[in-house]
Amino acid sequence: MLAAVCRAFGAPLVVEEVTLAAPGPGEVEVRLGACAICHSDIHFIDGAWGGALPAVFGHEAAGVVAAVGPGVAGLAPGDHVVVTLIRACGGCFYCARGELVACEADFALDARSPLADAGGVALHQGMRTGAFAERVVVERSQVVRIDAGIPLDVASLLACGVITGVGAVTNTAAVPPGASVVVIGCGGVGLNTVQGARIVGAERIIALDPVAEKRDAALAFGATDALDPLANDPGPAVRALTGGRGADYVFVAVGAKAAIEQGLGLLRKGGSLVIVGMPASGVTVDLDPTTLAACGQRVLGSKMGSARIAVDIPYLVGLYRQGRLELDALVSGRYPLAGINDAIASSRRGRALRNVIVF
Repeated sequence: MLAAVCRAFGAPLVVEEVTLAAPGPGEVEVRLGACAICHSDIHFIDGAWGGALPAVFGHEAAGVVAAVGPGVAGLAPGDHVVVTLIRACGGCFYCARGELVACEADFALDARSPLADAGGVALHQGMRTGAFAERVVVERSQVVRIDAGIPLDVASLLACGVITGVGAVTNTAAVPPGASVVVIGCGGVGLNTVQGARIVGAERIIALDPVAEKRDAALAFGATDALDPLANDPGPAVRALTGGRGADYVFVAVGAKAAIEQGLGLLRKGGSLVIVGMPASGVTVDLDPTTLAACGQRVLGSKMGSARIAVDIPYLVGLYRQGRLELDALVSGRYPLAGINDAIASSRRGRALRNVIVF
């Protein structure tokens, strides 16, 4: 038995005793040290994207391997690992093209959850991870071994927020050195988008957020300029900072219709809008296809930063070790599992960058 957080839509999270199946072929059991709270978890908790209930959510985690199933290579009990939601077979149409986040394979864990309540009723493994729990069983491809010297609360951020933000810049958009970049929304993902732009050598990095503390954080993480999008129309200021043309790339790191539509108006001719934050299901945006075509602009979707975790996470660990990637300052607060409702409430208020559950 282990402690996990279960819920139905519209009710507080409740810590319960649950059972966890042993890892099957190709699967890994991880004893978690930390799980960060991502806004994607909150969206699922609120029912914004549907999903099955009852469920255990949480997907941004790190811990220590407790056991491995038959056929697992390259991992052993005691290894420190980052646990992600990305399952990839390595051989399907998408995986063969390096698009691991779009893997089309079916896995045993897609058909049966390793979690059950005390009465034996199956609990949905939220976001293929179920990491608001002391332990998880996941597919081998979801796990990446890391240096044991990296604190697990910091390492957990690499599982989603960091690879999503940095990867949107380096993988999805492939931003070149010297580019001009706008980032709309400076929460955990937005700040990592700012970091990604700094790492690749963007010349101008303009951060937009209505919260003063987040604008200050963006400047600390590498933005050259920070604007309040609610105080004034940011269009004239962005154009003034980009030679009168608009930005080469605009990243929308918040799941809001208005932010996506605003981003289109900040692009130069030939620029790219990159949608990183996901609105609730059913939300649509208005765009003028004539302008889009005439100006040669592009709209790109970025899921999990188009990450290849076996490559990207070690790369990011290296940047952290070199002092080129900030992780420690992203942690706003640390909470025990029993305090998860307080941690989520803090995240909802929009002031926290990343609250982390520590085990």
